Amino acid sequence: MAAPPLVRGMPLLRLRLRLHNHHRLTLNLFAPRPHPLCSSASSGLTTSEEDVLSSATQLLRVKQPPKLFDRIDDANYRKWKDKEDQILRDIEPITLLAKDIIHSDRYMDGQRLMPDDEKAVMQRLLAYHPHCEDKIGCGLDSIMVDRHPQFRQSRCLFVVRTDGGWIDFSYQKCLREYIRKKYPSYAERFIREHFKRSSG
Repeated sequence: MAAPPLVRGMPLLRLRLRLHNHHRLTLNLFAPRPHPLCSSASSGLTTSEEDVLSSATQLLRVKQPPKLFDRIDDANYRKWKDKEDQILRDIEPITLLAKDIIHSDRYMDGQRLMPDDEKAVMQRLLAYHPHCEDKIGCGLDSIMVDRHPQFRQSRCLFVVRTDGGWIDFSYQKCLREYIRKKYPSYAERFIREHFKRSSG
């Protein structure tokens, strides 16, 4: 007697189940793991898996970066910023004037400064140069703008002496010295943050 159709199909059904289970196992091995920040509902986690994941997430969570300044430092920083603004306002007019004299075409190479510009440069810059007396030498005749003797692409200010000699001077050195004298507690920090080169 022939076997019933269901019994005859059993070996084939077992083979299909094995293949199906093998396919599921393979998919589980290579399937991407749920991201720790995904919710448990969308990832299909059980309650115990959710608790483990929550603990791991707590351990791996990045802490907030520490505040840069506590309250005392905040007060000091605010005080510094106020003083920095004050110094910038103080030196801005003479800095802009010096840059305008040197970098604009208002003055030709070797030209003496106009009386108002010359007075401002002598009083607000040259007077504060760390080697002012050496620069003036036998006496000050005038201030001029010309090419630097070594760096011909650059222009700078010159003291013209009463004996006809002349020597260059750095307006930035003058500004640094002015700041050191007027704002001694804040000078070095300001110079470090606002001047490209330190003074010699």
